[in-house]
Amino acid sequence: QVLLVESGGGLVQAGGSLRLSCAASGRTFSNYAMGWFRQAPGKEREFVAAISWTGGSTSYAGSVKGRFTISRDNAKNTVYLQMNSLKPEDTAVYYCATTPWGVTSPRRDDYPYWGQGTQVTVSS
Repeated sequence: QVLLVESGGGLVQAGGSLRLSCAASGRTFSNYAMGWFRQAPGKEREFVAAISWTGGSTSYAGSVKGRFTISRDNAKNTVYLQMNSLKPEDTAVYYCATTPWGVTSPRRDDYPYWGQGTQVTVSS
């Protein structure tokens, strides 16, 4: 059973930073791509960033490119999302997810395994 547990969310002022973590268990973490998605109230869950199984390939949504950085530590079975220059529109529940393969994907349907989410609130 794949288990993903996010942490690191909270309340931050606009312009500030947060680092989210997602600890994975239940299978060989280093074999699979990981992704971060977010869902704001009343909106659909949207892609934020993804990283390949080796960490050598990353992809980002246009709205976060240049501000957010996804990384992974395969020795710790953990993926991170460093979020800088946060804006009020970044407020959402952030979810970690993993695919059945090693390459990245921005498609929500390509991720069968999800964490429970962590709330990020950015005040203006």
